[in-house]
Amino acid sequence: MATPRTAPQSPGRRKRTEMKRAAILDAAEELFVSEGFEVTSVDAIATRAEVSKRTVYDHFGDKRALFQGVLERSGDVLLTTIRAAIDEELTEDRDLREALHAFAQRVTTETFPSSVYVNFRRLNAQAPPAPRLPDGLDDEPERSLEQRFTRYADRGDLHVPDPRRAVQHFIALTMRLALDVIDEDPDLARNTGELHALIADGVDAFLRAYR
Repeated sequence: MATPRTAPQSPGRRKRTEMKRAAILDAAEELFVSEGFEVTSVDAIATRAEVSKRTVYDHFGDKRALFQGVLERSGDVLLTTIRAAIDEELTEDRDLREALHAFAQRVTTETFPSSVYVNFRRLNAQAPPAPRLPDGLDDEPERSLEQRFTRYADRGDLHVPDPRRAVQHFIALTMRLALDVIDEDPDLARNTGELHALIADGVDAFLRAYR
């Protein structure tokens, strides 16, 4: 089995290498989502990416590592998006209820419908032998939210004996519930009024328990 090469590269060659790597990841994501991990071949990925099969192996080693790379890339994009929502919506100078509602609403109406999130869910839902994210990486967004809830607790805005459990409750009452409803009836994804009311009820329930 080939292993990825790590020889030093000039800036121009490094750029070409990065472009090939991105093309391979794009092609692999499209095929893994549409065809599945087991059915998709390295030959098909190489053809879609317009590179040689050897180039795919040089960059990723094998198909499992490539699938892992696709998952991690999508996870990184989602983590960056959610961290931005935390930083921009859960600000210290904002009313807590308003901030929590704005955060959950933004994730539900902007992140959930995105192609990145839709593909990430489809990839992550594939049955073995498809790989999974390494332990710890799949709950990075929750840990970021835990840190913000801890800051609210330190200020006395929330009573949070267990920040992790509080985050789980908040997600379950708002974003997870909204996602479940959307999965049952995709048309509700476009009904912002209904989602707004659902999230508002969840935020109120959370605050009754933790404020």
